[in-house]
Amino acid sequence: MKTLKQLLQKKRLIRVIGFDDAPFEKNANLANVAGVVCAGTRFEGMVWGSVEKDGDDATSVLSQLLLQSKFYEQVHLVLIDGLAVAGFNLIDLPELSCRLKRPCVSVMRKLPDMIAIENALTNLPNTAERLALIQKAGTIHVQEPFYFQVVGENPEIVGEILQQLTHTGHVPEALRLAHLIGKAVITGESGKRA
Repeated sequence: MKTLKQLLQKKRLIRVIGFDDAPFEKNANLANVAGVVCAGTRFEGMVWGSVEKDGDDATSVLSQLLLQSKFYEQVHLVLIDGLAVAGFNLIDLPELSCRLKRPCVSVMRKLPDMIAIENALTNLPNTAERLALIQKAGTIHVQEPFYFQVVGENPEIVGEILQQLTHTGHVPEALRLAHLIGKAVITGESGKRA
């Protein structure tokens, strides 16, 4: 498989999968996760699964959703909406990249409030391990309008690719669609903001 830098240089279409969780009830044990595959900004397909609310299975579930799909060989880059799904089920970004053999990027709409996150994590078991996963994801890079952490690729290349993967707004299309589809499946209609 060609590197992202080679794909950019040859102006080739970059295929990504964007994972986001769907809304879930406060007392639920599980939350659904949508993975939308896009070629550039064009929708090509999706995968659907579930993870434990505030659990520790997100890395395993997301990797299996892609590895067991027909899309795995085509996907060049994995995007995640933040480091957590289903509350505080944190993704081990380096481990996800290792399992998938693809660069993995956690995209955020704004810089996280680490004090608030640390306070929230004290209400859950394995607080130290969860904080370690956040640290393990590495530096938060800012390349307007994106905030992101990346494993497996140069941040400057990722910043350029995020621009290409975004049709409108500040969210790459695969993540925007994963959010909208997840909300529509669970609540019956998509929301205003992705």
